[in-house]
Amino acid sequence: MSAGKTGARPVPNALTIAGVDPSGGAGIQADVKAMSALGAYGCAVIAALTAQNTQGVTGISPVPPAFVGQQIDTLFADVRIDAAKIGMLGQRPVIEVVADRLAHWKPAHVVLDPVMVAKSGDLLLERDAVGALRDALLPLATLLTPNLPEAGVLLDERPVETLKEMRRVAERLRNRMAYDGQRWVMVKGGHLPGSDTVDLLHDGDRMIELPGHRIDTANTHGTGCTLSAALAALLPQLNDVPEAARRAKAYLTEAIRQADRLSVGSGHGPVHHFHAWW
Repeated sequence: MSAGKTGARPVPNALTIAGVDPSGGAGIQADVKAMSALGAYGCAVIAALTAQNTQGVTGISPVPPAFVGQQIDTLFADVRIDAAKIGMLGQRPVIEVVADRLAHWKPAHVVLDPVMVAKSGDLLLERDAVGALRDALLPLATLLTPNLPEAGVLLDERPVETLKEMRRVAERLRNRMAYDGQRWVMVKGGHLPGSDTVDLLHDGDRMIELPGHRIDTANTHGTGCTLSAALAALLPQLNDVPEAARRAKAYLTEAIRQADRLSVGSGHGPVHHFHAWW
């Protein structure tokens, strides 16, 4: 029976605009898995191609910016997009096209994961593209999800090392976002020393701590992609950023906890996106 006949809310359509990871642990593939696991229909616009596995990135091939824009326009012209997540874009011209088309189509939720460096340490964003990300995409984001090194790059300063410093960074990043409507920054504390992994969620007024504990596993490839995709899946369903953030973090935590059940590659393996099913 259709959702229209039962009166139930329709399944949300969530879009990821990101790069391809052939190993399936990060990028487009991880995003669609996370969206599917959390009850959203995943759509994808491919913004970059990579040759990578669990050990590292051996090559990056850009997608022509005009074609990235064509993918976005063609999709939005037909499909209702309830939330968009932005991941690896790679180059300044691609960032500018994505910003231009999203400004035109105006999805209700835009989750910006400022992907800059792979788990292996390989650069995924050209250095001259950081300014474009900061100037063109930040004003469109309704939720920004940097880790500590990425937050440092966005603010032109060193990565922070304490929870107290994270609070200041969250405030400064929020001040760089637009002021209309609800705008949030979620600073991820996974790079903090110690066994705690506290994330901070800030909207310019509230500073909410999301506590967590480090899990002993090497299989953490694609954690940032997975979290931002989970947020894009949950925001249209909950329309409550703090609750969506709590549920997204809980989902990712369990996906990391169950990651060792998989056997994918010999480096940083993926998290288990479908831990609740198999």
